[in-house]
Amino acid sequence: MHAEERGLLEQALRKTMTGASGPALDAALDGLGWPQMLAEEPGTAIELVFRLLGETGAHASVLNDVVVREAGTAPGWTLPLPYTGRAWVQWARQGGPDGHAVDPELPLRRVAPGGPVPLSEGRRALGWWLLGTGRAMLALARRHVLDRHQFGRPLASFQALRHRLAETHVALEGAEAVLTAPVRDDTSALLAKAAAGRAALTAARHCQQALGGIGFTAEHDMHRHLKRALVLDGLLGSARELTREAGTLLLREGRAPRLVDL
Repeated sequence: MHAEERGLLEQALRKTMTGASGPALDAALDGLGWPQMLAEEPGTAIELVFRLLGETGAHASVLNDVVVREAGTAPGWTLPLPYTGRAWVQWARQGGPDGHAVDPELPLRRVAPGGPVPLSEGRRALGWWLLGTGRAMLALARRHVLDRHQFGRPLASFQALRHRLAETHVALEGAEAVLTAPVRDDTSALLAKAAAGRAALTAARHCQQALGGIGFTAEHDMHRHLKRALVLDGLLGSARELTREAGTLLLREGRAPRLVDL
């Protein structure tokens, strides 16, 4: 896909996600050719769609499409997915959340344990979603510290806040570097999801502190992105669990995989 085509597609996706979420967004993405994009250019499709889901705060059941494609299951199915704490969940394609939902805004329902599921592409997709969510939180915090004043000075002039937001930026950039690394195997996907989850949690912590009390209010968008980061981090393995799993692999194999040739 050429740069110009990619730019136009990103604009169309962002506009669509800004105006729709849930089943309505599923239908809109189908109209934009999401199934064809996933089949023909999965890397580009996954990066754009899931990153923009994070940046806009919308949600759709597209993770199902990524997982069933990797599993070789018929399109349109849903599979039980592992969740942190040895739980299992399923992302319902229709209807809203119910009493078994992990999050009241998402149709992510607790279900009985399922069988083995290939996780690499799903973890990579969630990594992009977490990255977009982290960037959304950073943008909110940045706008706040630039606009607000305290003791006659803009909040952005306080060194402690600058350091927190700089640390968030570095964490997000590092996660993106792992997500875009040329090595694409199970271990690289595991590390990418772990890095993105850790970066999103760093963004949640630092940006909430930068926003102060307003970040806790229902009127502000911060709380939605923060909860989304917590839920997505737990799906297909949390950053803590995946880091522990990577350590186990390292001890067993006696070497660390090379993700980027320097």
